Amino acid sequence: MKYILFSLSALFLLSGCSGKKHYEPIETSSNIELNKESLSSNIKSMNKIGATLDDNKIITKEGISSFELPEGFEFINLTNDGKIIATNYIDKILIGNEERVVKDVVIAASVKDNKLALIYSNNTIELIDMSNNKTLFKEYSTLSLANDTRITNPYFMGNLILFPTLNGKVIIVSGINNESVKNIAVDPDNEFNNIISLNVIESTQTLIVASPNKIVSISPKEILSKSYDLRDIIVKGQDIYIATIDGQVIKLTANLEEVSKKKYKYAKIHALAFTDSLYAIESQGYLININDDFNSDTVYDFSFDNEDRMIVIGNRVYFGSKYITLP
Repeated sequence: MKYILFSLSALFLLSGCSGKKHYEPIETSSNIELNKESLSSNIKSMNKIGATLDDNKIITKEGISSFELPEGFEFINLTNDGKIIATNYIDKILIGNEERVVKDVVIAASVKDNKLALIYSNNTIELIDMSNNKTLFKEYSTLSLANDTRITNPYFMGNLILFPTLNGKVIIVSGINNESVKNIAVDPDNEFNNIISLNVIESTQTLIVASPNKIVSISPKEILSKSYDLRDIIVKGQDIYIATIDGQVIKLTANLEEVSKKKYKYAKIHALAFTDSLYAIESQGYLININDDFNSDTVYDFSFDNEDRMIVIGNRVYFGSKYITLP
C-alpha cells in the first residue's frame, strides 16, 4: 500500500512539473553581440526613466553617473536642464544640489520654470512656486493602498501641468491661473490603477496615458480607451507598442487602432525596447527582435536572472548589476 501511495505521489509530482509551460522558440540566432558590462552595484530602485544603485549612483538617459546621491535619497526624475530630482521618502527632496523640506513623502516630482509639481504617497498633489515656496495648487485624492511600482512623474505640457494620480486619474492644472481645468478618469475601478506611463505625441498633441489595465488616448478631438493587461508600453514617434501579460506584442496608432499583433505562446515579457526596431525581452532568457510590420522576428539567447530588477533606457537594458547595449 505504501508503494502504491508513493507511486501515485510521484505521478502527481511529475504531472505537475510537466504541466508548467514555457516559451520555447523554434530556433535562435547568434548573429548579435550582447556583451554584458558591469554596473558598480545592483539596481536598488527604479521607475520608467531611471534607477538608483545600491552604491547610490544613478542610471538615466545620460548613462551611469560618476557621482553618488546623498545617503537615503533615490532618483525619481530629471529637470529640463539635467538636474537630478531625488527623494528620501521621508521629508525631503533633492533638486540638483539643493535639498528642500517637504510636507509629506514625495514619490514623483517634476520642475519647469521655477514651478515644482509633486505627488505624495498619500495621493495628494501640489504645485509650488520655488522662488518663495508658496503653494499654488493643492488637491487631496482618495488614498490608494495598492500601487503598481511603475509610478509616473507629473508632466508639463505648454501652460498645463498633468498630474498622474495613484487612483487612476490625470488631473490637469492650468499654469496660468493655477486651477484644475480637467480630471480624466483613466482606470478608476481596478485595484492596481495608478498611472504607469504618460507620453505626448507632439505632432498631433495627443496624450497617451496607461494604467496596468488600460490605455487612454486624449486628443483635442476625442478621448479613446482600450483595456489591456500591460507588461510594458513605449511610445515611439506616432506609434505605441505594448506587451501584455499573456505574451502578446501589439503595435497601435495614436487613436488606439491595432496595426500589427503577434502572440508568443507561454511567453512572459519583461520589457520592451526600441532602437531601429522593436525588441521584447522574455523571462526565460530570450531577446526577440520584431520587424516593423510584425511579419518576421529573430530570437536571440539572452540569459539573465528574471528575479533581477530590469530597466530599459534608450538602447540599453540594465538588469541586476549588468547591462547590455542593443544594436
